[in-house]
Amino acid sequence: MTRPARSSSARTTRVTRIGLVVAAVPALLVATATTASAHVSVNPDSAPAGGYSKLTFKVPNESNSASTTKLQVFLPIDHPLEAVSVQPHAGWTYEVKKTKLTTPLTDHDGNKVTQAVSEVTWTADSATSAIRSGEFDEFNISVGPLPDSGTLTFKTLQTYSDGSVARWIDEDESGEKPAPTLEVAGETVGAGHHEDSGDEGHAADTEEAEAASKTPLVLSIVAIVIAVAGAGLGVIRRRS
Repeated sequence: MTRPARSSSARTTRVTRIGLVVAAVPALLVATATTASAHVSVNPDSAPAGGYSKLTFKVPNESNSASTTKLQVFLPIDHPLEAVSVQPHAGWTYEVKKTKLTTPLTDHDGNKVTQAVSEVTWTADSATSAIRSGEFDEFNISVGPLPDSGTLTFKTLQTYSDGSVARWIDEDESGEKPAPTLEVAGETVGAGHHEDSGDEGHAADTEEAEAASKTPLVLSIVAIVIAVAGAGLGVIRRRS
């Protein structure tokens, strides 16, 4: 019995579907990678006890239609930091708020410290300096002395030009909006020693290394999908 020939429209429909799958996979991979990394983070994410550290808050803009106009970083009061200074940021104005401590601290000179910085807020001076879609920016502070051990959580609010707010406050790193955290451990640094462990070059090297480690996996997946799609096209041609 002669097999009835498939219509050209049916073959075209199948080829079109395969083409759409092949085209969608790279976009899906890029979107997944972007979503996984697009959150407010702090560098470094660990530092030695007792020392001072420069903390860099990296802020990506997640909105496709609005710009980031304000960033509020809340410092932990359960582990108050005696000294906090802010690095000025061009195009942005910052404000520092302090909270009275229930239990005063004693600095290295023996003086009582009754207040500690509890919040640092940066606000864009204009739409030009705001963080637009597809961009990120970094904001720096210096803190110390760090406690003997533990995790410092910096809950953060990111405000957009349309009034929406991304609340990076989940203390569980697996949460939808994880808060930036700093692990304090290891060898204690001597009192009064200022250590700049938030080197931007180191941060860039780390990000490049992470990106490089993911590239082979992404390319492998794309290659497999293209190969499968190619095989499907071959079968269709033979049947036609």
